[in-house]
Amino acid sequence: MGKIIERCAGIDIGKRFLLCCVMTGAAHEEPRSETRRFDTTVPGLERLRNWLNDEQVTDVVMESTGSYWIPVFNLLEGHVTIVLANPEEVKNRKGHKTDRKDAEHLADLLRHNHVRSSYIPAEPVRQLRDLTRRRVQLTQDATRERNRIQKLLEQVNVKIGSVLTDVFGVSGLQMLLALLEGRAAPAEIAGLARGSAKRKVPQLIEAIEGNRMCDQVRFLIRGCLRHLACLEEETEELDAEILRRMQFSTFQKPFTLLQTIPGVGQLSAATILAETGPDLDSFPTVEQMASWAGLCPGNRESAGIQKGPQTTHGNPYLCTALVQCAWAATRKRDSIFRSRFQRLAPRRGEKRAIIAVAHHMLIILYCMLKQGVPFRGAENAPKQRRRERRAHHHLRCLRRLGLSVEIRLTPESTTPDTISR
Repeated sequence: MGKIIERCAGIDIGKRFLLCCVMTGAAHEEPRSETRRFDTTVPGLERLRNWLNDEQVTDVVMESTGSYWIPVFNLLEGHVTIVLANPEEVKNRKGHKTDRKDAEHLADLLRHNHVRSSYIPAEPVRQLRDLTRRRVQLTQDATRERNRIQKLLEQVNVKIGSVLTDVFGVSGLQMLLALLEGRAAPAEIAGLARGSAKRKVPQLIEAIEGNRMCDQVRFLIRGCLRHLACLEEETEELDAEILRRMQFSTFQKPFTLLQTIPGVGQLSAATILAETGPDLDSFPTVEQMASWAGLCPGNRESAGIQKGPQTTHGNPYLCTALVQCAWAATRKRDSIFRSRFQRLAPRRGEKRAIIAVAHHMLIILYCMLKQGVPFRGAENAPKQRRRERRAHHHLRCLRRLGLSVEIRLTPESTTPDTISR
């Protein structure tokens, strides 16, 4: 059963009130329990804190129910040890669902140390996390606005999205503004193409000619463009605030170390630090961190049969950031991540290969932050390994033919095995 916590409490949290069950008693005795109801206002939470102090409670458990647990955490932090439980792991038996019984069930689980605590970072990390997650939300909102504009263009038979790679690039945006004015001919609008888009002028004329653009659609598109400009302005302000916080002493060194990894930029490094924290003390091993991030294969075995190695459900923000960095790293020439992706993609597919690359990147950054060293992946290491494999392959072929091979290392060679005739 594990160790017994002799003075603990379980809290079932709601929006307007909560129920707290205090369970006390020696490990070899039947515990005494008492349940009280408190409001979730600040005076009510202060009464809860005073009651827990009077009962000499050392540990408190509560479910991570939406954002309702945060006000309770703010008032109890520093006074007791708080265990934030995953609701999926502490469900009560069916047919026994009341708030009072839920609080008693949580207290009983904590008393026998059967609750795994969720990771709660320090306050500076939580503040940074709010900024980086807000940036993700703004980016998603901007993507929705761009999709709305392209949907409106499709409805009025404007097919420039089928010709241009990016409708909101320099060429596409100028054509879109000319369409909103409603005075230019298709040839004139297509003539606004810049750069490589100039080669697609005939296709652009066909994509614009005969469109059904009307005042109503123009009004809607103008509103989407104004909203998109506002979102971009807010994103720029968030970027500046995030980078300003990276100058704090807590983040400065790990922020610099993470940028030495291929594919990891400033904002990606800030997002990773906001999710994991700068010291990684809450993750004793890299395997636990990979499981928490949702980048390791799951264990699904029954009757000796593996049900499938799908990745676990983890932190979606960290997983998304690492996958984006992995895609960027695979486009870096002479990168170890690029060679790993090219080796796995033909056999496992690009999606599984990029998850493997993100997992590899997580292992590297974990070791870097733990040891405080920069990334030392040799850019020529993939080429060197390929040369060594080719040399060993030819050596084996010669031995199969019954030839005696003399191995000699020439001064100008970096490969340990060279063949001399």
